[in-house]
Amino acid sequence: MDFMFSADIRSYKNMRNDELREAFVTSPLFEKGKINLTYTDVDRGVVGGIMPTSAPIKLPTHKELAADYFCQRREAGVINIGGSGSIEVDGESFPMSNKDSLYIAKESKDVTFSSDDEQNPAKFYLVSYPAHRVTKTVHVPKSQAQTIDMGSQETSNKRTIFQSIRPGIVDSCQLVMGITELKPGSVWNTKPPHTHFRRTEIYMYFDLPEEERVFHLMGEPAEIRPLSLPREVAIASPMWSIHSGVGTTNYTFVWAMGGENQEFDDMDHIQVSDLS
Repeated sequence: MDFMFSADIRSYKNMRNDELREAFVTSPLFEKGKINLTYTDVDRGVVGGIMPTSAPIKLPTHKELAADYFCQRREAGVINIGGSGSIEVDGESFPMSNKDSLYIAKESKDVTFSSDDEQNPAKFYLVSYPAHRVTKTVHVPKSQAQTIDMGSQETSNKRTIFQSIRPGIVDSCQLVMGITELKPGSVWNTKPPHTHFRRTEIYMYFDLPEEERVFHLMGEPAEIRPLSLPREVAIASPMWSIHSGVGTTNYTFVWAMGGENQEFDDMDHIQVSDLS
């Protein structure tokens, strides 16, 4: 498990791009036949990429978690961005098609990831936060997520949001998670930009060609820092930072939040004209 130690609201302003990446951006998440986990001190989140091929992959614990098993004191959300597969949680198997979600409850002991076809393997993207109570593991197909259309083609941010792990669908402790798909010709993912001081957010961009990039904007509105990100890495946005981005093409991203509340409308909008 890798570790990211984030910068604070003062020090990020004087950091080089490579230093910002080291503090907030994971390494590439997906390798065939492997599981890659990164622990960030931004709300003690764990981000992972699991790509099983010929053999299943178990979710391991680590010494630094001081736990007998990974979810002993944690909840986790998983979204499959690859081929079809399945996740087995304590003996119960959940089929995972592309862009399906699975909420894994606290105290789930044995978690195993499998692909249906090693030539077209699943890519399980995982985000985990500490949890204070035991709930229930829930499978959410993409078709059962709450769907919201936002933005317009005129402002280059026409997009569809799929809220899969959220109140009313999943009873989680603090995790909320879902997918945003940008329409062809749209490139802005969160417009207007915003902060929500009571929650942090992790973005993971995908569904864009290898040579394209998303310029993720972070920092205070008056001191933004753009980072050029390839597909399939994640970036952690602390509570004091905006999170918005613009791509060189349309793309999809997974967003995941943890913090004090789960209210989607609890955000402070910022006008684009105020960014500098």
